[in-house]
Amino acid sequence: MNLSHTEEQSAIADLVRSICGDHSTTEAVRAMENDPKGYKDELWTVLADSGLLGTMIPEEYGGNPIGMLENVSMYEEFGRSLAPCPHFTTAILAARLLQEVGESEQSAQLLSRIAGGDIVMAIAWLEPDSGYEPVGVNCQAARVEGGVRLNGLKRHVFFAGSSEKLIVLARTGDEPEDIDLFLVDADAPGLTLDQELSMASDTQYQVMLRDVFVPDSACLTTGGAGWRTWHGVLLEAIILDASRAVGLAQKALDITVEYAKTREQFDKPIAAFQSISHYLADCSTEVEGARLLVAEAAWAYDQGLPHATLAAAAKLFACKVARAVTAKAQQIHGGIGFTMEYDIQLYFRRAKQQQLNWLDSRALEAEIAHSVLDKGCAIAAADPFAA
Repeated sequence: MNLSHTEEQSAIADLVRSICGDHSTTEAVRAMENDPKGYKDELWTVLADSGLLGTMIPEEYGGNPIGMLENVSMYEEFGRSLAPCPHFTTAILAARLLQEVGESEQSAQLLSRIAGGDIVMAIAWLEPDSGYEPVGVNCQAARVEGGVRLNGLKRHVFFAGSSEKLIVLARTGDEPEDIDLFLVDADAPGLTLDQELSMASDTQYQVMLRDVFVPDSACLTTGGAGWRTWHGVLLEAIILDASRAVGLAQKALDITVEYAKTREQFDKPIAAFQSISHYLADCSTEVEGARLLVAEAAWAYDQGLPHATLAAAAKLFACKVARAVTAKAQQIHGGIGFTMEYDIQLYFRRAKQQQLNWLDSRALEAEIAHSVLDKGCAIAAADPFAA
């Protein structure tokens, strides 16, 4: 396994850091807190012009495909800057789902629009008082002439208010995994949006579907194939979410190191005190460990090896590290670290939120335990797309 940083990874990181330095400053992040749209058009346009919206899309659809390790470099920079944009939902999750459901003129058009920055898409998955397992999907898809009608309530739908289309997980049968994927227009009759507030002040929505008609042409999967497709794509994507957590933790550590060097007590910087310096050493060690685990998961994916257990472990550990590092950073800052004027609280709030997004710690531990406790099925468990 070779995890040395390549020139391409460095180039991607430098490009994204430059873009975020111009369009995702802490002032820009603050301005987007609890914003109904959640991102600035300028940032989205620059990402599109730079080819960074097509990194998971084949060239025939206008994409600019790169390896997972290169995508990891991009997402670590997104984490450093807390970049407020729908890249993850649109250019990663939606793009990969559209490829996995099979070739069609509709998917090809949407993939081209994603790569060009002409569309934002959202994923409507989680529901109130439900978990991350397939049994938690209770939104009903009832068969009618020419399509289905969807009825249900979705929560924590990122960037739904600025999305043109949503990919909705809905139940089509009685078995736990009888779930399919449906492409729904954001302005479809019967669909209503209500913004939800989170500890991260990011842009999430509650989506109510009341007899929303979806034509057969917009039914992305049939026969209950949707859950397997969704779960497989999610276990790819969380590698990047883990990398975002690493970047967040690294920047929080950088901010705190600089503060410890300049903040003085008893006529010397607080970094000179052993208790503070050892805290920072522990944080640095944990961040490097998380970065290595993320890189290993990305390397396995790029090599076509089973990656899902590594991906789950990477997100579990990286998000725990981000939470621990930002909490320690708050402690080192003292009381002022909790004030809104200081940037460290931006990272502290988002670190905890990120532990809950997409797959929380309990769901990730269950994914890992399935592999650990059932060695005979380790490969099948690790790769949901395996035959």
